[in-house]
Amino acid sequence: MTIRDAYKEGREELKLAGIPDAGLDAWYLMEYATGIGRAAYYANPDRELAKKDREKYRACLEKRKKHIPLQHITGEQEFMGLLFSVNKHVLIPRQDTEILVEEALKLADKDMIPCENGKMRILDMCTGSGCILLSMLYYIGKPANGRSLTQGESPAGKAGETALDPIAAEGIGADISEKALLTARRNADDLGIKAEFVQGDLFENVSGRFALILSNPPYIRTEEIGLLQEEVRLHDPREALDGKEDGLYFYRRIIKEAKDYLLPGGYLVFEIGYDQAEAVRNLMSESRYTDITVKKDLAGLDRIVCGRYIK
Repeated sequence: MTIRDAYKEGREELKLAGIPDAGLDAWYLMEYATGIGRAAYYANPDRELAKKDREKYRACLEKRKKHIPLQHITGEQEFMGLLFSVNKHVLIPRQDTEILVEEALKLADKDMIPCENGKMRILDMCTGSGCILLSMLYYIGKPANGRSLTQGESPAGKAGETALDPIAAEGIGADISEKALLTARRNADDLGIKAEFVQGDLFENVSGRFALILSNPPYIRTEEIGLLQEEVRLHDPREALDGKEDGLYFYRRIIKEAKDYLLPGGYLVFEIGYDQAEAVRNLMSESRYTDITVKKDLAGLDRIVCGRYIK
Protein backbone atom coordinates (compact mmCIF):
# COMPACT_ATOMS: atom_id res chain seq x y z
CA MET A 1 0.00 0.00 0.00
CA THR A 2 1.31 3.44 -0.90
CA ILE A 3 1.40 6.28 1.61
CA ARG A 4 -1.14 8.13 -0.56
CA ASP A 5 -3.56 5.20 -0.43
CA ALA A 6 -3.01 4.71 3.30
CA TYR A 7 -3.77 8.36 3.99
CA LYS A 8 -6.91 8.36 1.83
CA GLU A 9 -8.16 5.19 3.46
CA GLY A 10 -7.54 6.60 6.93
CA ARG A 11 -9.29 9.85 6.09
CA GLU A 12 -12.40 8.06 4.83
CA GLU A 13 -12.53 5.74 7.84
CA LEU A 14 -12.36 8.65 10.28
CA LYS A 15 -14.98 10.53 8.31
CA LEU A 16 -17.35 7.54 8.47
CA ALA A 17 -16.71 7.30 12.23
CA GLY A 18 -17.91 10.89 12.63
CA ILE A 19 -14.55 12.36 13.56
CA PRO A 20 -14.40 16.15 13.07
CA ASP A 21 -11.52 17.28 10.85
CA ALA A 22 -11.04 13.69 9.68
CA GLY A 23 -8.54 14.65 6.99
CA LEU A 24 -6.36 16.61 9.41
CA ASP A 25 -6.42 13.89 12.05
CA ALA A 26 -5.62 11.21 9.47
CA TRP A 27 -2.62 13.22 8.40
CA TYR A 28 -1.33 13.84 11.93
CA LEU A 29 -1.65 10.13 12.72
CA MET A 30 0.16 9.24 9.50
CA GLU A 31 2.98 11.61 10.38
CA TYR A 32 3.14 10.29 13.95
CA ALA A 33 3.07 6.61 12.92
CA THR A 34 5.51 6.82 10.00
CA GLY A 35 7.67 9.89 10.60
CA ILE A 36 6.87 11.01 7.05
CA GLY A 37 6.55 14.78 6.85
CA ARG A 38 4.56 16.75 4.29
CA ALA A 39 7.57 17.49 2.11
CA ALA A 40 8.50 13.80 1.89
CA TYR A 41 4.88 12.85 1.24
CA TYR A 42 4.41 15.23 -1.66
CA ALA A 43 7.82 14.37 -3.09
CA ASN A 44 6.89 10.69 -3.38
CA PRO A 45 3.25 9.91 -2.50
CA ASP A 46 3.44 6.53 -4.27
CA ARG A 47 6.17 5.23 -2.00
CA GLU A 48 5.30 1.89 -0.42
CA LEU A 49 4.45 2.08 3.27
CA ALA A 50 6.57 -0.26 5.37
CA LYS A 51 4.65 -3.02 7.15
CA LYS A 52 5.55 -1.82 10.66
CA ASP A 53 4.49 1.73 9.79
CA ARG A 54 1.25 0.48 8.24
CA GLU A 55 0.45 -1.54 11.36
CA LYS A 56 1.18 1.39 13.67
CA TYR A 57 -0.93 3.72 11.54
CA ARG A 58 -3.77 1.19 11.54
CA ALA A 59 -3.64 0.91 15.36
CA CYS A 60 -3.77 4.71 15.67
CA LEU A 61 -6.76 4.93 13.35
CA GLU A 62 -8.66 2.31 15.33
CA LYS A 63 -8.13 4.30 18.52
CA ARG A 64 -9.23 7.56 16.91
CA LYS A 65 -12.35 5.90 15.48
CA LYS A 66 -13.33 5.20 19.09
CA HIS A 67 -13.09 8.96 19.73
CA ILE A 68 -9.94 8.67 21.80
CA PRO A 69 -8.43 12.17 21.50
CA LEU A 70 -5.68 12.58 18.95
CA GLN A 71 -3.41 13.97 21.67
CA HIS A 72 -3.88 10.89 23.85
CA ILE A 73 -2.75 8.74 20.93
CA THR A 74 0.34 10.80 20.13
CA GLY A 75 0.93 11.76 23.78
CA GLU A 76 1.64 15.42 23.02
CA GLN A 77 0.09 18.79 22.29
CA GLU A 78 1.63 22.09 21.19
CA PHE A 79 0.79 25.14 23.31
CA MET A 80 2.31 28.61 22.98
CA GLY A 81 4.87 27.18 20.54
CA LEU A 82 6.07 24.62 23.09
CA LEU A 83 5.45 20.86 23.11
CA PHE A 84 3.75 19.35 26.16
CA SER A 85 3.23 15.73 27.13
CA VAL A 86 -0.43 14.95 27.80
CA ASN A 87 -2.44 11.94 28.96
CA LYS A 88 -5.76 10.98 30.53
CA HIS A 89 -4.79 12.64 33.83
CA VAL A 90 -4.68 16.23 32.47
CA LEU A 91 -6.78 18.50 30.32
CA ILE A 92 -5.46 18.76 26.79
CA PRO A 93 -4.07 22.32 26.42
CA ARG A 94 -6.34 24.33 24.14
CA GLN A 95 -5.75 27.37 21.99
CA ASP A 96 -8.28 29.43 23.96
CA THR A 97 -6.07 29.10 27.05
CA GLU A 98 -3.21 30.77 25.20
CA ILE A 99 -5.21 34.01 25.60
CA LEU A 100 -4.77 33.70 29.38
CA VAL A 101 -1.00 33.34 29.01
CA GLU A 102 -0.80 36.24 26.57
CA GLU A 103 -2.72 38.54 28.89
CA ALA A 104 -0.64 37.48 31.89
CA LEU A 105 2.57 38.16 29.95
CA LYS A 106 1.34 41.67 29.22
CA LEU A 107 0.74 42.20 32.94
CA ALA A 108 4.20 40.84 33.74
CA ASP A 109 5.74 43.54 31.55
CA LYS A 110 4.17 46.33 33.62
CA ASP A 111 6.37 48.15 36.10
CA MET A 112 3.49 48.11 38.60
CA ILE A 113 3.66 44.33 39.07
CA PRO A 114 4.83 43.75 42.64
CA CYS A 115 8.00 41.77 43.25
CA GLU A 116 9.29 40.23 46.44
CA ASN A 117 13.02 39.94 47.12
CA GLY A 118 13.66 40.99 43.54
CA LYS A 119 11.56 38.19 42.02
CA MET A 120 8.17 38.01 40.37
CA ARG A 121 6.35 35.03 41.91
CA ILE A 122 3.66 33.28 39.87
CA LEU A 123 1.10 30.74 41.06
CA ASP A 124 -0.81 28.55 38.61
CA MET A 125 -3.85 27.12 40.39
CA CYS A 126 -5.27 23.86 38.95
CA THR A 127 -2.11 23.53 36.89
CA GLY A 128 -2.81 20.19 35.16
CA SER A 129 -0.12 19.64 32.53
CA GLY A 130 1.65 22.80 33.71
CA CYS A 131 1.22 24.44 30.31
CA ILE A 132 0.18 27.85 31.71
CA LEU A 133 2.93 28.15 34.31
CA LEU A 134 5.71 26.73 32.16
CA SER A 135 4.79 28.94 29.20
CA MET A 136 4.85 31.97 31.48
CA LEU A 137 8.27 31.11 32.88
CA TYR A 138 9.61 30.38 29.39
CA TYR A 139 8.46 33.59 27.74
CA ILE A 140 8.76 36.23 30.45
CA GLY A 141 11.22 38.85 29.25
CA LYS A 142 11.40 37.54 25.67
CA PRO A 143 10.32 39.38 22.49
CA ALA A 144 7.50 36.87 21.93
CA ASN A 145 5.68 38.16 25.04
CA GLY A 146 1.95 38.56 24.66
CA ARG A 147 1.43 36.51 21.49
CA SER A 148 1.70 33.05 20.06
CA LEU A 149 4.60 32.24 17.77
CA THR A 150 4.12 32.22 14.03
CA GLN A 151 5.08 29.13 12.06
CA GLY A 152 8.83 28.80 11.75
CA GLU A 153 9.56 31.34 14.49
CA SER A 154 11.80 30.31 17.33
CA PRO A 155 10.59 30.73 20.94
CA ALA A 156 13.23 33.41 21.54
CA GLY A 157 11.73 35.63 18.84
CA LYS A 158 11.91 36.18 15.09
CA ALA A 159 14.99 35.48 13.07
CA GLY A 160 17.78 37.83 14.09
CA GLU A 161 16.19 38.78 17.41
CA THR A 162 17.78 38.00 20.73
CA ALA A 163 16.06 37.55 24.05
CA LEU A 164 15.81 40.53 26.34
CA ASP A 165 17.29 40.36 29.84
CA PRO A 166 14.85 37.96 31.50
CA ILE A 167 12.67 39.09 34.36
CA ALA A 168 13.61 37.22 37.51
CA ALA A 169 10.60 34.98 37.99
CA GLU A 170 9.73 31.83 39.86
CA GLY A 171 6.59 29.78 39.76
CA ILE A 172 4.51 27.23 41.61
CA GLY A 173 1.84 25.00 40.10
CA ALA A 174 -0.83 23.55 42.40
CA ASP A 175 -3.26 20.73 41.68
CA ILE A 176 -5.34 18.27 43.66
CA SER A 177 -4.23 15.42 41.37
CA GLU A 178 -0.82 13.92 42.04
CA LYS A 179 -0.99 12.12 38.69
CA ALA A 180 -1.50 15.45 36.93
CA LEU A 181 1.49 16.86 38.81
CA LEU A 182 3.67 13.98 37.63
CA THR A 183 2.85 15.07 34.08
CA ALA A 184 3.57 18.73 34.90
CA ARG A 185 6.93 17.83 36.42
CA ARG A 186 7.81 15.78 33.35
CA ASN A 187 6.97 18.74 31.12
CA ALA A 188 9.13 21.05 33.24
CA ASP A 189 12.04 18.62 32.94
CA ASP A 190 11.57 18.16 29.19
CA LEU A 191 11.48 21.93 28.63
CA GLY A 192 14.37 22.60 30.99
CA ILE A 193 12.28 24.98 33.11
CA LYS A 194 12.64 25.17 36.87
CA ALA A 195 9.29 25.19 38.67
CA GLU A 196 7.79 23.88 41.89
CA PHE A 197 4.64 21.78 41.99
CA VAL A 198 2.52 21.10 45.08
CA GLN A 199 -0.42 18.76 45.63
CA GLY A 200 -3.44 19.90 47.57
CA ASP A 201 -6.99 21.22 47.56
CA LEU A 202 -6.47 24.67 45.99
CA PHE A 203 -4.28 26.71 48.40
CA GLU A 204 -3.98 23.92 50.96
CA ASN A 205 -0.20 23.47 50.63
CA VAL A 206 0.70 26.80 49.02
CA SER A 207 2.83 29.27 50.96
CA GLY A 208 4.02 32.82 50.37
CA ARG A 209 2.59 35.63 48.26
CA PHE A 210 2.48 36.14 44.52
CA ALA A 211 2.45 38.90 41.93
CA LEU A 212 0.25 36.82 39.63
CA ILE A 213 -2.21 34.05 40.39
CA LEU A 214 -3.44 32.37 37.20
CA SER A 215 -6.12 29.72 36.93
CA ASN A 216 -8.12 27.73 34.42
CA PRO A 217 -10.30 25.98 37.01
CA PRO A 218 -13.07 23.44 36.42
CA TYR A 219 -16.03 25.51 35.21
CA ILE A 220 -18.48 23.21 33.42
CA ARG A 221 -21.85 22.93 35.16
CA THR A 222 -22.32 19.38 36.42
CA GLU A 223 -25.52 18.83 34.46
CA GLU A 224 -23.81 19.91 31.21
CA ILE A 225 -20.91 17.45 31.36
CA GLY A 226 -23.04 14.74 29.76
CA LEU A 227 -23.61 17.02 26.77
CA LEU A 228 -19.92 17.56 26.02
CA GLN A 229 -18.12 16.16 23.00
CA GLU A 230 -17.28 12.47 23.51
CA GLU A 231 -13.54 13.15 23.40
CA VAL A 232 -13.93 15.51 26.36
CA ARG A 233 -16.70 13.76 28.28
CA LEU A 234 -15.07 10.33 28.28
CA HIS A 235 -11.37 11.11 28.17
CA ASP A 236 -10.64 14.37 30.00
CA PRO A 237 -10.43 13.96 33.81
CA ARG A 238 -13.84 14.78 35.28
CA GLU A 239 -12.32 16.56 38.26
CA ALA A 240 -10.75 19.03 35.80
CA LEU A 241 -14.14 19.74 34.20
CA ASP A 242 -16.76 19.78 36.95
CA GLY A 243 -17.43 23.26 38.32
CA LYS A 244 -20.32 21.97 40.44
CA GLU A 245 -23.96 23.01 40.14
CA ASP A 246 -23.57 26.47 38.61
CA GLY A 247 -19.99 26.16 37.32
CA LEU A 248 -18.76 28.86 39.71
CA TYR A 249 -17.70 26.80 42.72
CA PHE A 250 -13.95 27.12 42.16
CA TYR A 251 -14.16 30.79 41.18
CA ARG A 252 -15.82 31.59 44.49
CA ARG A 253 -13.20 29.73 46.48
CA ILE A 254 -10.17 31.02 44.56
CA ILE A 255 -11.38 34.64 44.57
CA LYS A 256 -11.90 34.53 48.33
CA GLU A 257 -8.74 32.63 49.25
CA ALA A 258 -6.40 34.31 46.76
CA LYS A 259 -6.52 37.57 48.72
CA ASP A 260 -4.33 35.96 51.37
CA TYR A 261 -1.75 34.96 48.75
CA LEU A 262 -1.54 38.02 46.50
CA LEU A 263 1.01 40.72 47.09
CA PRO A 264 -0.60 44.19 47.33
CA GLY A 265 -1.27 45.19 43.73
CA GLY A 266 -1.05 41.62 42.46
CA TYR A 267 -3.35 40.24 39.78
CA LEU A 268 -5.75 37.31 39.67
CA VAL A 269 -6.35 36.07 36.10
CA PHE A 270 -8.98 33.45 35.16
CA GLU A 271 -10.04 31.57 32.10
CA ILE A 272 -13.85 31.38 32.07
CA GLY A 273 -16.69 29.77 30.17
CA TYR A 274 -18.21 31.88 27.41
CA ASP A 275 -21.24 32.85 29.53
CA GLN A 276 -19.54 33.39 32.90
CA ALA A 277 -17.88 36.81 32.54
CA GLU A 278 -20.55 38.83 34.34
CA ALA A 279 -20.82 36.37 37.23
CA VAL A 280 -17.05 36.13 37.76
CA ARG A 281 -16.64 39.90 37.41
CA ASN A 282 -19.31 40.43 40.08
CA LEU A 283 -17.66 37.90 42.42
CA MET A 284 -14.35 39.73 42.09
CA SER A 285 -15.94 43.12 42.58
CA GLU A 286 -17.75 41.94 45.73
CA SER A 287 -14.38 40.78 47.09
CA ARG A 288 -12.87 44.25 46.46
CA TYR A 289 -10.73 43.47 43.43
CA THR A 290 -10.19 46.49 41.21
CA ASP A 291 -9.31 47.20 37.56
CA ILE A 292 -11.43 44.21 36.54
CA THR A 293 -11.30 43.55 32.79
CA VAL A 294 -12.77 40.94 30.44
CA LYS A 295 -10.91 39.76 27.33
CA LYS A 296 -12.39 37.89 24.39
CA ASP A 297 -10.96 34.93 22.50
CA LEU A 298 -10.41 34.68 18.75
CA ALA A 299 -14.05 33.66 18.27
CA GLY A 300 -15.22 36.87 19.96
CA LEU A 301 -16.40 35.07 23.11
CA ASP A 302 -15.60 36.23 26.65
CA ARG A 303 -12.63 34.13 27.76
CA ILE A 304 -10.49 35.90 30.40
CA VAL A 305 -11.37 37.88 33.53
CA CYS A 306 -8.57 39.72 35.30
CA GLY A 307 -8.60 41.79 38.48
CA ARG A 308 -6.13 43.47 40.84
CA TYR A 309 -6.14 43.23 44.60
CA ILE A 310 -4.93 46.19 46.65
CA LYS A 311 -5.42 45.93 50.40
